[in-house]
Amino acid sequence: MRAWIRRNAGRLVALAIVGMLFASPVAALLWMTAVPGTSWQGRLPPLRPEERDLADRLRRHVAAIGGRPHNIGHPEAYAEAAAYIERTLAGQGHAVLRQPFDDGHAVNLEAVIEPASAAAATLVVGAHYDSAFTAPGANDNGSGTAALLELGRLLADLRGRANVRIRLVFFANEEPPFFKTDRMGSLVYARALAARGEKPDAMFSLETMGFYRDGHGSQHYPFPLAQLYPDTGDFIAFVGTVSARPLVRRATGAFRAVAQFPSVGGTAPGFVQGIDWSDHWAFGEIGVPALMITDTAPFRYPYYHTPEDTPDKIDCERLARVTAGLARMLRGWR
Repeated sequence: MRAWIRRNAGRLVALAIVGMLFASPVAALLWMTAVPGTSWQGRLPPLRPEERDLADRLRRHVAAIGGRPHNIGHPEAYAEAAAYIERTLAGQGHAVLRQPFDDGHAVNLEAVIEPASAAAATLVVGAHYDSAFTAPGANDNGSGTAALLELGRLLADLRGRANVRIRLVFFANEEPPFFKTDRMGSLVYARALAARGEKPDAMFSLETMGFYRDGHGSQHYPFPLAQLYPDTGDFIAFVGTVSARPLVRRATGAFRAVAQFPSVGGTAPGFVQGIDWSDHWAFGEIGVPALMITDTAPFRYPYYHTPEDTPDKIDCERLARVTAGLARMLRGWR
C-alpha cells in the first residue's frame, strides 16, 4: 500500500486539489444562504378578522399610491402620494418629519416610534414610494409603502415604550435615474443620520412585496441560487449582501418564529444580480447592516417597471399575512 501511495502521490495530490476547489465554493454558498428556523409549509391558515381588515387597508393604500405613475417625471402625482402618506401617518397619531431635498422636488417622510429608554438602539424600517418611469408602481413599491403605513398603525401603541427606536421612513427617488446616486432619497437620509452621530443598529427595506404564485416554475433566481431555493413564488424573502449575514439570519429566524407564512433568507456578494436593488444599499454605504424584504421583484413579477404594474396584480391577503408577521417580529426586536 505504501509503495502504491508513493507511486501515485502526484495523482492523489491533484485529486485533493480538485476536491478542495470544488468543495470550497459549495461550502461558501451554503454558508451564505443558511438561515435558522423552518419556513411555513402547507395550506395557509384562515385569515383572522383583523387580518381581513388589514388586507382591506392595504388594498386602499396600494390603490391610492400605485394607481398612476408618480415620480420626478410626474410631479403632481408624486406630491399627491407624499401627501397621502403624510395624512395617513398623522391620522395614526404620528408626528411626521419632512426632509425635502433635490431642490425641493423630492421629500423623505419619517415617523418615529420612540423607545422606553432614550439610550435604546435605532432600527430603520423604510420603503421608497416613487414609481419607475411610466409604471404606476402598485407592487414596486406601492406594496412596500402600504405595508410600512400599516406597520405605523399596528405599532403606534408602542410609542414611548418600544424596545428600540423605530424610524419608519418613506423614501423618495429610489428608482432610476437616481438609484445609487447622491440624489437617492435613502442615501440622503442615511447620510443625514450619520452626520448627526446616529448610527442605526440595522435597516429593513420593504421592497416589492405583493405578488405571489403557487405554480411550479413561477419563481426564478440569479445564478447560482436556483439550486438552493424553491421554484414556486409563494414566499417572502429576507436578503442582503454578505456583510449583512448576521442580520439576515436573525430577521429570518425571528419572522419564522411568529409568522405562518412561507419564507426564505440568504445573502450573496454585491455583484449578484438584484441583491442590493433597494434602499438597503444606501445604509450599507454608511456601514449599517441592512437587508431587503421582498417577493423578489423581477425574478417573480412579470410586470416589474412596466405600465402593467397596477393594483389588480397585488395579493393583498398574502401581503396582510406578511405585514402582520413583520409587526409581531418588530414588537419583539431588541
